[in-house]
Amino acid sequence: MSTIQAIPPPNPVQCNSTGCILHNSYGVWGDRKDCYVSGVVYPTTEEELRFAVANANKNKQKVKVVTKFSHTIPKLACPTSTASILADQNATLISTEKYSSDINIDAANMAVTADSGVPLRDLIDKVEAAGLSLVASPYWEGVTVAGLISTGAHGSSWWGAGGAVHDHVIGLSLIIPATASEGYAKVISLNHQDPLLNAAKVSLGMLGVISKVTFSLEPAFKRSITYNFTSDDHIEDQVFDHAKKHEFGDIQWYPSRHTVVYRYDDRVPLSTAGNGVNDFIGFQPNAILISQSVRASEKSFENARNANGKCTLASSFVAYKKLTANGLKNNLIFTGYPVVGRQGKMQTSGSCLNSSPARIDQACSWDPRIKGLFFYESTAIFPATKFIDFLRDVRKLRDLKPENFCGVDIYNGFLIRFIKASKAYLGQSEDSVVVDFNYYRADDPSTPRLNQDVWEEVEQMAFIKYGARPHWAKNRNVAFLDVQNKYPNFNRFVAAKEQLDPQNLFSSEWSDQILFGRQSNKADGCALEGQCICSEDRHCSPEKGYFCRSGLVYTEARVCRYSMSAVH
Repeated sequence: MSTIQAIPPPNPVQCNSTGCILHNSYGVWGDRKDCYVSGVVYPTTEEELRFAVANANKNKQKVKVVTKFSHTIPKLACPTSTASILADQNATLISTEKYSSDINIDAANMAVTADSGVPLRDLIDKVEAAGLSLVASPYWEGVTVAGLISTGAHGSSWWGAGGAVHDHVIGLSLIIPATASEGYAKVISLNHQDPLLNAAKVSLGMLGVISKVTFSLEPAFKRSITYNFTSDDHIEDQVFDHAKKHEFGDIQWYPSRHTVVYRYDDRVPLSTAGNGVNDFIGFQPNAILISQSVRASEKSFENARNANGKCTLASSFVAYKKLTANGLKNNLIFTGYPVVGRQGKMQTSGSCLNSSPARIDQACSWDPRIKGLFFYESTAIFPATKFIDFLRDVRKLRDLKPENFCGVDIYNGFLIRFIKASKAYLGQSEDSVVVDFNYYRADDPSTPRLNQDVWEEVEQMAFIKYGARPHWAKNRNVAFLDVQNKYPNFNRFVAAKEQLDPQNLFSSEWSDQILFGRQSNKADGCALEGQCICSEDRHCSPEKGYFCRSGLVYTEARVCRYSMSAVH
């Protein structure tokens, strides 16, 4: 199969003579403020990694780890709050971009151990070549093995060990600060019998630097996938049956289109005919002109307050996904269901990462250099027992005015996935349902968005009314409010941090804000980008007609709604 190539993504760390700036892959952090540090180091071995931690500890520097992808939306990787190019000399970065060479397969014990900076795709390809398969993975392959487990990345499954990748981790090595006599840093090895592993598997980079990760494997297998595009009339009755019937099943719900897409995704024997590939449309190289055109259309509809224009876009996008099976390919193209292929080719995708500097007309559609798609990504994780009530509330809100939901259907609607209960302290304590939804973000933080009250109400329904937990690597700040009270083992994680990093070398204002769910002072306009929940009109944009109002279905919600007058 030929490989389509595109412009390589930008390096997340850019340095000059005065210091360095860290970006995420979208080019903009949630608070719109750049992350400045004094420098970055690129270790290539575990000993160089240990030395980097020791040097930071010896010099009393705050330190964070960044990967070659930097795909986390919250500011977890930023070690300092310095807001100047005159970078804080007490903060540094360790990049694992060049620490990615070792992948050791233990076929006898069905396990693989990899350097923390190894890209997920490299790990999967090496495992598959050995006749084995990694069962769980996120849908996006542009992550490293340590980065993906540290933030709780997941696929979809209530079967076996479940859809969260960290629940397939059976050991890891962690570099932590140490005393001067121990060389200021040391490597500790954690296995499945060590309680600290439950803290380290999902650690948000706050316990130390992961140097090695060991995953359990299974004999190689294939998957068979069929998408069923149908009416959403009985979605509430189908969700749990779908998860129980299909090992890797998920659901995409397009509320404005009254359409639901059931993914029938099951394991089949390696002998089953088929050499298919999952090349998800959203992660394919997109023509830069098309990405820019879609963004220009969205901005035009926003400025004209034209919800129906967004509905037209949503209809065409959903129809195209149906026609192309969301990017599934039987071989070079999609020719019909089911699409059968090896686990390594079906479990994750990201062909826009297949880069060539010579190819200048295609890129990942969100690449900040091309001024293409720019959006929020909210991800709520519900206890299974509460999810159906949330779904019913969203349906009630949709039924009030379906066109208000077209903005989310331009992207992926509501993507519904399944995660099994986990022993990880910052993992899910019970079987859970995950909902992702993406929606338009304005170029300027002071610009209100069309129907933004709808998404604020859905957000508050999820995280406040139904107590959903936020995905650690996604979301706006408001999703993390009170998060410490949503995890039964939160205090155990804090105790592990106090044990492993007593000087808080790996803490920062940003990671503390996320981990402890703290809300900063409410400034004018803070609710426009999810930095706060409005309680006064000034938190919205009264001068542009957006006032703080109650939710329409969840009336305790406080949202920024457009009105021709300030009268309640």
